[in-house]
Amino acid sequence: MTNIENCPRCGRIFAKHFRDVCPSCLKDIDKEYELCSTYLRENKGAIITELSESTGVSIRQITKFVREGRISLLNAPNLSYPCEVCGTLIRESNLCDNCRTRFQKDAKKSTSTFASRAEDSKSSTSAANSYRINRD
Repeated sequence: MTNIENCPRCGRIFAKHFRDVCPSCLKDIDKEYELCSTYLRENKGAIITELSESTGVSIRQITKFVREGRISLLNAPNLSYPCEVCGTLIRESNLCDNCRTRFQKDAKKSTSTFASRAEDSKSSTSAANSYRINRD
């Protein structure tokens, strides 16, 4: 089934099949990738801000290329991209170690809070459903 949508990049209407952007923007993205790829071949020690400034490609798009595997960090030893939460430069995953640790602690705390509330609810329901027999 074909969906008709607006391209999130340029706003044009297009028939969405397998891509999230229109054919025109896809060509632009491919050109941006080529610019980045060429620049990194010639400047292996480049950092992401230098790559962005020299090519005119946004840091967000460069990050997307890295996450899609189009740009390999193995061939670019100084290239890193921002953590999705705090912006600290990282070379793997979506979150830096600090944000990942904080996220895990928050998740654990939420889980234990939820479990204790469920236990409290269960015990109060049990007490409300129990009956006492008076033998007078």
